[in-house]
Amino acid sequence: MDVAGFENRRWTTDTQKVEFRHRAALDLIEGGTVLDVGSGDGLLLSLLKEKGITTEGIDISEEGVRRSVERGLTARVYDPDAPLPFADDAFDTVVMLDVLEHVYAPEELLAEAKRVARKNIIVGVPNFSSLPARLQVLAGSVPENNEPLKGHVYWFNYRVLADLARASGLTVAALKTNTFSPFSKLWPAASDAFPNLLALSFVAKLESHS
Repeated sequence: MDVAGFENRRWTTDTQKVEFRHRAALDLIEGGTVLDVGSGDGLLLSLLKEKGITTEGIDISEEGVRRSVERGLTARVYDPDAPLPFADDAFDTVVMLDVLEHVYAPEELLAEAKRVARKNIIVGVPNFSSLPARLQVLAGSVPENNEPLKGHVYWFNYRVLADLARASGLTVAALKTNTFSPFSKLWPAASDAFPNLLALSFVAKLESHS
C-alpha cells in the first residue's frame, strides 16, 4: 500500500479530536491567512475558521480532502513529492502538525513552507526520545511512536527539530510542549525545562533569521 492509500484508509475510519497540538497551534497563530499542510479531515481548518481566519488545506488523502470539503472548508489534494502549489509569500502562516515525521526529506518540505510563508511556520512533531519511549526500549518493547501503523519514517526530538530549523534558515521563536503524569500535574513546566527527556511532543513557531 502506498502512502496515499494508507492515509485514505485512515480517514475512512478516523475522525480527529482536539488535542494538544491543535490547541498549541491555535495559541501560536496570530491571524492573517493560514495554509494547513497535511490538513487531514479539516479539524484545524474548522477551528481556525471559527476564529475568522482565512484558511486553505492540502493533504495527500483524497478521503481527507473530501471530508474537509463536505464541512465547507477549502482543501485540495497535494502530492508531497512536488513543490507546494502556491506562489512565494502566499500565506502569512504555514502549519504542519504531525507531518514532518511522515516524510523522508523533511528539510525539503520545510524549505517549501518557508518559501510560501510570509511570517512564520508552525510545526508539530512527536518526541521519539521521551522518557516513556526510553523506558519502553529498556523493557524490550517498541515505543508507541515507532510502531509500523503510525507511518513514521523520520524520528524527531527537540535537538533534531532545532537543528533542522537552523539548517533551513529558521529560528525556534516559540515552543510549546506537553508531558506525562506525574509531571503534567506536579511540574507543568518540566517538559519546557527538559524537552528532549520529558516532552511527549513539540509545537514550535519557526521564523526566518535570514
